[in-house]
Amino acid sequence: MRTLPWIVCSCASLSLVAAAFGAEKQKPYPHYWLSIATSNQSMPGMPSEMGGVASLFGKKNMFGPRRDLLLQLESPRVPGETPKADHEIPPGQKMGASLPLVTPVSEKSEYVPQKRGETPEKVEKPKVRMLIYWGCGEKIGKGQPKVIDTAKMDLVAFGKAFAGRTPTHHTPPSPHAGWTYGEWPNKDDRTEIPAESSMIGSHVVKGNYIPDISFALDKKRDFMAPVQFSPLQKSAEGAMTVEWKSIPTAIGYFATAMGHNQDTGESIFWSASEVQDLGFGLQDYLTPGDVSRFIKEKVILDPSKTTCTIPPIFKDGQAGMMQFIAYGEELNLVQPPKPKDPKKRWDIDWSAKVRLKSTAMMPLMMTSGDDSPRKARSKKSKNVPSEPKEGSNEESRPDGENSGAGSSKPEGGISDRLRGIFGF
Repeated sequence: MRTLPWIVCSCASLSLVAAAFGAEKQKPYPHYWLSIATSNQSMPGMPSEMGGVASLFGKKNMFGPRRDLLLQLESPRVPGETPKADHEIPPGQKMGASLPLVTPVSEKSEYVPQKRGETPEKVEKPKVRMLIYWGCGEKIGKGQPKVIDTAKMDLVAFGKAFAGRTPTHHTPPSPHAGWTYGEWPNKDDRTEIPAESSMIGSHVVKGNYIPDISFALDKKRDFMAPVQFSPLQKSAEGAMTVEWKSIPTAIGYFATAMGHNQDTGESIFWSASEVQDLGFGLQDYLTPGDVSRFIKEKVILDPSKTTCTIPPIFKDGQAGMMQFIAYGEELNLVQPPKPKDPKKRWDIDWSAKVRLKSTAMMPLMMTSGDDSPRKARSKKSKNVPSEPKEGSNEESRPDGENSGAGSSKPEGGISDRLRGIFGF
């Protein structure tokens, strides 16, 4: 009888060991991720002068709505032949019958050892002064701005000043030892996604290092609608009201803005959060759980919102740029599904994740309305032809602006102000 407690304890321990051993024996399985994004870099009232700005960035179709898709596949199976996988897509995607998932060839970089006695160059501590604001409203909130001055704080304090909400960490498929990886777009195929492309329908991924991965996508997991802004409305005090068209499949919104005061050298940061949070970690895909949690914490805007007023923090002549994101639904699939019986072993063949977002960027400058300088000049050029004053060296130009040795400094156009924002 004295040994009975020991026997009971041993049995319980063996059960735990068996459970742990069973969990360890779960075989690794393929993972497939679809990252579906919509972006819109267009601006309300954007004039034709912006047509050539995209070339300055080396990008095609930088402005205007566009659709992006990233497909990433990883598998623990290494084929004896050249890895091959294809994603068979529905007709509505209008990109052919399938998209090839190509395994990239890694290039080894030459290691250059550091010479003896050679010490890394000392990096000087940056001298930056930043003003931090947050919240939607006509007036600046209490206790704002929070000032971050690198000249008066160490790196630890600097890091804490920028601390914010930490979303769930995403680890998408990637190349790593012992696994086979494939992706699209790739060096062999970068087919442009048509504006009318749709992901709705049946999808099948086939390859020589994976089992068939078959699934279907519905309207909630299709390309999200692009973010569309109404013309900015500016109050007499300088607050700017940003209004956007509701996105049917959005589960939350978030906005940030930054600018620079050329007179003082200060950087200006703002976020739509009701509590202090710059949201540096929120401008990307988020899980629905994170979105719901951050809405409750008054950081992310509820999907019913369609407007936010930026307080009067960006004065005239201070370049500002706003980043905006609409979060979409997420789909997580596992085959076969988890057994209802907890005692039954669950061997997974594959998993798939679909994540969505719609983003936009917009310069914080008036680009339309009767108070727009360019519109006023346009009206003047149409109704009252500009003539050079007697005795001046100015020559009239078609757009009503003058240049030459005797001209005054012209008002900066949108292109000029964008150069100030991006530094080119």
